[in-house]
Amino acid sequence: MTSPDALSRALFDPADPPLRPLPRSVADLLLSLNAPPRLAAHLRAVHDVAHQLVVWTECRAPGLTVDRTAVLFGAATHDIGKTEHPAELSGPGSRHEEAGRELLLAHGFSAGLARFAGTHGTWTAPGVTLEDLLVSTADKAWKNKRVPELEDLVVARLVRATGRPQWEEYLALDEVLERVGEVADQRLAFQASYPVLA
Repeated sequence: MTSPDALSRALFDPADPPLRPLPRSVADLLLSLNAPPRLAAHLRAVHDVAHQLVVWTECRAPGLTVDRTAVLFGAATHDIGKTEHPAELSGPGSRHEEAGRELLLAHGFSAGLARFAGTHGTWTAPGVTLEDLLVSTADKAWKNKRVPELEDLVVARLVRATGRPQWEEYLALDEVLERVGEVADQRLAFQASYPVLA
């Protein structure tokens, strides 16, 4: 059983670098599920990076409609299925994706928000939105992992929205991801400081 103190610390303690708090509805859900503290720490790190990416996207392409609330919710819950598949916190596996989507639906969240739990690992699926791509990118960038095919999809959306050349959008995205990656070691240390299970 998870220690409530460790979970609360993962959700609410200050971090270095500072991490934004999760949406209250997500924090409450994680507490009610007695989620692993490491999962809560991971979700905070990805949520914070998603916030940086969505703000950057809004500034980069002001005419592009981005559902900020959906991106932040998606980042904050993308791995919530790992409450049911905790082995996937420290090992490979994708069972948590559908489990997370179903869990969110069972707790009254809309299908439009619950989808991120299932789409964050499948960015080439039909119907993937810019919001899905931003969540997937945040899930990689938080630890300074770069995935060229994923980034190319984000760049393509920016090119369509701004009309700027592909190389210009690529360089701009590269710059923001480099900046995000500069403190990846600190985010990794924050996550690692919490137990998988307590």
